[in-house]
Amino acid sequence: QVQLVESGGGLVQAGGSLTLSCAASGRTFDTYAMGWFRQAPGKEREFVAAISGSNIVRYYEDSVKGRFTISIDNAKTTVYLQMNSLNPEDTAVYYCALLKGAAQRMRITKAPDYWGQGTQVTVSS
Repeated sequence: QVQLVESGGGLVQAGGSLTLSCAASGRTFDTYAMGWFRQAPGKEREFVAAISGSNIVRYYEDSVKGRFTISIDNAKTTVYLQMNSLNPEDTAVYYCALLKGAAQRMRITKAPDYWGQGTQVTVSS
């Protein structure tokens, strides 16, 4: 089993920044990807960003490109999402995810193997 624990959510004004963290523990895999999804009230959960465990490949949803940056630490167990220029449309519960396989598969299938509990991000106008 894998446990994913998120932190860093909160309330921020439009134009501000937040950094989310997600620490993974438990089983390890040779090939894996970690990423972030979000779900706003009344909407479906959507893909935000993914990074390969090798720290070579990154993917972003179009609306966050140039504003959000996903990264992974040297131990390859903690993934971060640096969010800049936040706007009210970014308000959502953000979920950390881990997929056994390539990062591209997380972007395409939107079906990771493990989920975190979610952390609320609220952007006020």
